[in-house]
Amino acid sequence: MGQLEELRAAIVDGQNATALAKVSEALASGLPPEQILQEGLIAAMGETGALYQAGDIFVPEMLVAARAMSAALGVLKPHLVAEGIPSRAKVVIGTVQGDLHDIGKNLVAMFLEGNGFEVVDLGVDVSPARFVAEVNNGASAVAISALLTTTMVNMADVITALAEANLRDRVRVLIGGAPITTEFADEIGADGYARDASSAVDLLCQLLEV
Repeated sequence: MGQLEELRAAIVDGQNATALAKVSEALASGLPPEQILQEGLIAAMGETGALYQAGDIFVPEMLVAARAMSAALGVLKPHLVAEGIPSRAKVVIGTVQGDLHDIGKNLVAMFLEGNGFEVVDLGVDVSPARFVAEVNNGASAVAISALLTTTMVNMADVITALAEANLRDRVRVLIGGAPITTEFADEIGADGYARDASSAVDLLCQLLEV
């Protein structure tokens, strides 16, 4: 098994220490940072997403894999920056105002980062104004999460705020969370709905054409 195969396996299995070691070994052997990102981290996240969608693993296993990926990315990122490798796009993510749940949001953020996106994570209970500010700072997409039916309606306020700031046409809005549906996304004028972290990555790639 080659270095990148071992790296992929370590990430999918959630083995942080092994993933860190394999990234360092790959860098030391002279493999280009972008190749390590594409064939190691991004490939591992793709495999993890496929396992989840097939019902072979569940959210806890996805979180463990994503944390291993995040640890490996921490080692790799300075080398990507040094090589001048651009991110796919800048995405701002947060849990909608009034909602303090963050597990799903955190998972999406890690998957996006592992797939080459620059992620600005605003945390939980995020006001529309904070999303607007990050779009003004260059974000190409907004990803909004909600777990409660009582807070999901606040997602519409973010889209309204973007429109009032004359920013709606230049940004893609993706929403997700347990109570969210495609119909609700259409109703509030979002660009799409993702039911899990891996589909969020796929949808953003389509929406942003990256």
